Amino acid sequence: MNDRKLRVGIIGTGGIAHSHMNQYVKMDDVEIVAGADLVPGKAKAFFEEYGLDNVKCDYKDHAELLDDESLKLDAVSICTYNRMHKPCTVYALKKGVNVLLEKPMCVELEEGLEIMKAEKESGKIVSIGFQPRFDPSMQLVKKIIQSGVLGKIYYIQTGGGRRRGIPASAQKTTFIEDATGGIGALGDIGCYSLDMVLNALGYPKPLTVTGYTSNFFGTNPKTFEGRGGAEVAKKFEVDDFAAAFVRLEDDLILDFRISWAINIDTPGDTLVIGTEGGLRIPSTDCWNGRVGGPLKIYHELAGEQTVTEIPLPKNDVNCVELKVRSFLDAIKTGGKAPVPTSQIIYNQAILSGIKKSSELKHEIKIEVPEI
Repeated sequence: MNDRKLRVGIIGTGGIAHSHMNQYVKMDDVEIVAGADLVPGKAKAFFEEYGLDNVKCDYKDHAELLDDESLKLDAVSICTYNRMHKPCTVYALKKGVNVLLEKPMCVELEEGLEIMKAEKESGKIVSIGFQPRFDPSMQLVKKIIQSGVLGKIYYIQTGGGRRRGIPASAQKTTFIEDATGGIGALGDIGCYSLDMVLNALGYPKPLTVTGYTSNFFGTNPKTFEGRGGAEVAKKFEVDDFAAAFVRLEDDLILDFRISWAINIDTPGDTLVIGTEGGLRIPSTDCWNGRVGGPLKIYHELAGEQTVTEIPLPKNDVNCVELKVRSFLDAIKTGGKAPVPTSQIIYNQAILSGIKKSSELKHEIKIEVPEI
């Protein structure tokens, strides 16, 4: 396989698909051979943007594309709306095709378990699109936490979000409708903030969650003035704010909050508190998977309370390129998925648990069976 080009298809040709294509077209060992979108003509127009006139894209849906054995696909990027992540991924795996799946993994925990089962049965890999993992600042956070300098970690506060930043307009409502998005800020950006701390901690299992969600802004026509107003607000069926108290294994507590819209500059910095020190990770004005400023470690030195500021490393990497490249390299070498489902299933369990707990209005147990 190392001596030939990888044959790749794109399923879903909306906004996020461009970030994948921008990387694929730069890679000499990749050939884009097919694409599909539920909107007639959308895939064709997408590939024409990149000057690719020979890509097969006259498929009505993902199944028709994946059924086309003449394509001899090695991989697909799945860039659909959230509710289609599971069916597209499972079908691709059953056809023996590796998957780069955009975040969030899915909407419900049960869907994630189906993906993992299909992955195991197929012998192929699924890598989830968490490109912030490749950011040098995020890697520094992980290095600090795993160094032991904070002692036994017992409390984490994480989240962030946007003061105003609901991704919707009269022409774009797939993020905010239940039939397509399924979850709102929780899945769009909440998954990133969870991954930042959970990955650094080695992905401890979640045990229980008390969750809260609201959509005061999304259902208010004023939020969408100039972007569809009342018509958009009527379609808003997901969360624009979420908060939760999560118990993790090893006696860890996770205090979480995320927003698409909120009346404050940020829901807060990320804090990692241990018996020997505490780490502050500044939030950004608009959560984008990056760190908002120098890290600070609060600790004792020579018996005195002190703070050590750690400058952020130079950020000269293209995280999306590394996301795509690491996935392709794993296929070529027979390696493991760079962002594996075995980790992200816990991320998904928390997101789904918050949604369910909010609906039931009480704490729930989180149970993730082995696949």
